[in-house]
Amino acid sequence: MKKSISLLIIFISLWSCSNKQANIEEVLESNDMERLREMKSQLSQQQMQIKDDLTKINQKLQKLDTTDQSSLVTTLELNDTLFKHYLEIQGDVDTDKNIVIYPEYSGILKSISVKEGDQVRAGQILARIDDGGLSSQLAQIETQLSLAKTTFERQERLWKQKIGSEIQFLEAKSNFESVQNSAKQLRAQLAKTIVRAPFSGTIDQVIADEGQVVNPGQNALFRLVNLDEMYITAEVPESYLGKINKGTEVQIQFAALDKSIAGSIDQVANYINPNNRSFEVKINLPAKTQGIKPNQIATLKINDYTAQNAIVIPQSILQENAAGEHIAYVFKPTENNKGVAHKREVKTGLTYDNKIEIKAGLKAGEIIIIEGARSMRDQQKVKTKA
Repeated sequence: MKKSISLLIIFISLWSCSNKQANIEEVLESNDMERLREMKSQLSQQQMQIKDDLTKINQKLQKLDTTDQSSLVTTLELNDTLFKHYLEIQGDVDTDKNIVIYPEYSGILKSISVKEGDQVRAGQILARIDDGGLSSQLAQIETQLSLAKTTFERQERLWKQKIGSEIQFLEAKSNFESVQNSAKQLRAQLAKTIVRAPFSGTIDQVIADEGQVVNPGQNALFRLVNLDEMYITAEVPESYLGKINKGTEVQIQFAALDKSIAGSIDQVANYINPNNRSFEVKINLPAKTQGIKPNQIATLKINDYTAQNAIVIPQSILQENAAGEHIAYVFKPTENNKGVAHKREVKTGLTYDNKIEIKAGLKAGEIIIIEGARSMRDQQKVKTKA
């Protein structure tokens, strides 16, 4: 009798499936949108019903099955933690004290007093240019200046004593001032024949040679660099305006040196570049930072978001359903190292370094499933590694 009933059920099922297939083919060939929508609705309902029935059957099987079919998982207890998100951009190392020194006077480069790699002080003599007879002219002018000064002082004393004419006093004064100005101009010209370091630093390159004819603005003499006052500049997208301010934490990485240092934003520009909708930030580097050179590329990790007492989990354990909801599984212990997985819908925040902040849905003290979470289902029996 049981065998007959089973055969009848199989026959009815086969006939039903065959009939449905025929109906689907008929509806498809009809090209009737209303019938197509109706058929789609019926099949969707049937699919949902079958899914619910399968869930009930699985739950019943789990209760009736006495064998241990618990999935092996690893877990993690949640704690309040500090979560930081970083914006990663590239920056360039620069310094205001990286210049090429040019002569201020035309002539033959008579001598060079330094070599590449030398440390120099501000004002130290680097080179001398032949003055072309300026020193001789200055000596003559200074002799004339001494005489003009003596004559002026004498006429001034006489004038104060009401001796002599006023015109003699004024002529002596005018002559003295004229010669004095000529001497001053010659001294200034002569000073330009001596090339001095404008600031302390290192002679990175000696460009000119002794005996070479040099001219202002045309012939470079030296490159002088000071590595004690370097900084990094970077362009930050406009969307981060308000999140990044003076004092914001920055982690600076130099891939070429395999070196990382901590810093902070020292300056935020007040100007938005209309070409790329970005603003510039500046980070001063600590003095005497070894190995770093101007124009070197640095990776900046700028802390644009910080959350105290945050719940943070590995991003890789989250599932996403058809509705776009994020799902995590909470471990509820039953006995020893066994328990049940409970589905939990969560609201997520920012992600950084494969860690994601959970805004809602989980709390400190709860235990979540880590390994095995991607293939987990609600109410599934699980056990942890002993």
